[in-house]
Amino acid sequence: MNDADTSHDARSRYDATRDEVAAALHGEPSYRIDQIWNALYHQRRPLESISNVPAALRRRLDEQFPLALRESTVQHSSDGATTKWLWELDGGARIESVLMHYEDRTTVCVSTQAGCAMACGFCATGQAGFERQLTAGEIVEQVLRAQHAAGERRVGNVVFMGMGEPLANFDATWAAIHRLHDDAEFGARHLTVSTVGIVPGIRRLAGEDLPVNLAVSLHAADDELRDELVPINRRYPLSELIEACHEYAEATHRRISFEWALIAGVNDRYEDADRLAAIASGLAAHVNLIPLNPTPGYEVIGSSRNRVHAFRDRLAGHGVVATIRDTRGTEIDAACGQLRAAHEVRLRLPGE
Repeated sequence: MNDADTSHDARSRYDATRDEVAAALHGEPSYRIDQIWNALYHQRRPLESISNVPAALRRRLDEQFPLALRESTVQHSSDGATTKWLWELDGGARIESVLMHYEDRTTVCVSTQAGCAMACGFCATGQAGFERQLTAGEIVEQVLRAQHAAGERRVGNVVFMGMGEPLANFDATWAAIHRLHDDAEFGARHLTVSTVGIVPGIRRLAGEDLPVNLAVSLHAADDELRDELVPINRRYPLSELIEACHEYAEATHRRISFEWALIAGVNDRYEDADRLAAIASGLAAHVNLIPLNPTPGYEVIGSSRNRVHAFRDRLAGHGVVATIRDTRGTEIDAACGQLRAAHEVRLRLPGE
């Protein structure tokens, strides 16, 4: 996996570097760059709201560094806790991002690619296929546009779990992480990168300078089943993936999380829990259990509530800490595995 396809070079507002903004402000008082940069990132305000900067200068910056995301639709859950955006990019590709309010925190889930090439059959994004990589600015803009919508509630966590495989767009994802960390002041422990198991990307991530959280979408604890559910396993089998996870944990001193979408009769058996426990125990990993969310192209159902709890209890019996994830946004197709930017997908059966 590499970053081949990073073709989009437009200098959007959040792609622009501080030096580029300074060059655009040539001839203006030197404090202007501090005002604008501080407002855009530290205060996380939209350009038009920066009232201590002259309107004419704001218009000039807006023309030179336009926003990259055009809002196509926005949906709100009935309880108001979840908002999902469908954004259109230059060239017509579309992506989605999700804002989630909890009692004690606010989190935004962002996309790193338009579509996804990983082809996980139970994921609507994977069914739709890959279109293009996102730029760092397009990733950052999702976070800050969500912050603008959140108002007084400061977004505290960013999860790179939307459309796409972050480690297959490593350079842009890592540049976005640094912009969020360095300028928007997100701590590394509040940034979580999800991967289906791109082993070279995990090893590269381990060598970087920010110890962000790593979440691995595991979904199966034996190669035969994982080959079917997560096709990239054929390239990077479990033995290599787990070795890379150990290297990451040792390098960063961060606790790895395993994501496990529970599919009735497929990966929710006690033997699946036992195999998962053996892997998780060796890493002291945390397990996030996710009842499979419905997607139009995968003709199976999520595990029953009783089965989810039995699976968690089986893990607990092995000393593994497991959490049943709150499936926020299911009614607006904003939950895990549902993001697909309204692509039509063909109905498929497990193993097809």
